Amino acid sequence: MRKIKYKKGKRLQPYSLEYTGLHRNKEIEMQLFVYDDCTVNEYENGTIDSLEKHIDLTKINWLNIHGLSDIDLLKEVAVHFNIDNFMLADILNTTKRTKLEEEKDVLFFNIKSMLPAENSDDIRVEQISFLLKKGMLISFQEKRSDFFTHIRERIRTNSGIVRTKKPDYLLYILLDSIIGNFYITLENEENKIEELIDFTKNSADPITLEKIESHRDNFNFLKRSIIPLRDSLYDIKSIKEDDVFNEIESDNFIFFTRLHQKCLELLEQIESDMGSLESASNFFFAAQTHKMNEIMKTLTIISVIFIPLTFIVGIYGMNFDNMPELRYHNGYFLVMGFMFLVVIGMVFYFKRRRWF
Repeated sequence: MRKIKYKKGKRLQPYSLEYTGLHRNKEIEMQLFVYDDCTVNEYENGTIDSLEKHIDLTKINWLNIHGLSDIDLLKEVAVHFNIDNFMLADILNTTKRTKLEEEKDVLFFNIKSMLPAENSDDIRVEQISFLLKKGMLISFQEKRSDFFTHIRERIRTNSGIVRTKKPDYLLYILLDSIIGNFYITLENEENKIEELIDFTKNSADPITLEKIESHRDNFNFLKRSIIPLRDSLYDIKSIKEDDVFNEIESDNFIFFTRLHQKCLELLEQIESDMGSLESASNFFFAAQTHKMNEIMKTLTIISVIFIPLTFIVGIYGMNFDNMPELRYHNGYFLVMGFMFLVVIGMVFYFKRRRWF
């Protein structure tokens, strides 16, 4: 009954470079932003050599790569920007859980972005990876999407403080955008739960249980995705304390702390929603049990009413010669009247006892 369409990858060697995602036919597109508080330049669809010429480490550089199917091109990117082979393997292996790795001159962040699928209970999953280096942020997406459209517009229009900050702040707002997708997905699930709870109150269709289990799977999947993200954001505190990686400004650690708090809020809300699902499940079974009890009570009352009538009919169905009532002129009407009084008496008794 699992509804999340998320492909399990093959067992790969740690350094094996093979894309395990679903978007194998997407051509790689690259987009480079070079900006500071005064200027912004945007370059698209060039080769890695041509884009590299525009990189200016005195400014902020954001290289966004859409598509992971061309392994050779990604190897070129890795060579140009000194990306370790094991990091490139993690970028290509979409079955990896969210993780944070810190080296002396690079911070590697691997995260799952989720959005609800249209017209179904599925959840669309895409892996996004980030490499934070001095003066530069490189992001890898499985396909072109609109996750960061509003951030690009903020850079182009110099809206907010993004152009006055280093790449660590850009990483923060990108992660914040991805976490925002979790909120959208969770809100969509909550709306469906409300509809499901209303449905359980009016229907005893067994498909209700299938829907409940489907949404419970979705919540468990969201939970398993958020927990490692929460832990990774918490680990950023150790970066502040170890003085090894210095590309995150001390004033910007508070932003990552806020993301950590958002993860805690999401997990708390998921626990609450799973409790609502459990209540819906219990209500469904209680409604089923109540309906069955009502049916059994009705059948029992009917059976109890007909038992004495059957007893009377059985007595007068015996073929004994010495049965005086058989020769009464109005015997039939007397017995029928007595049976009717028995039925009325029993119905009145049941009503007084509030058995129906």
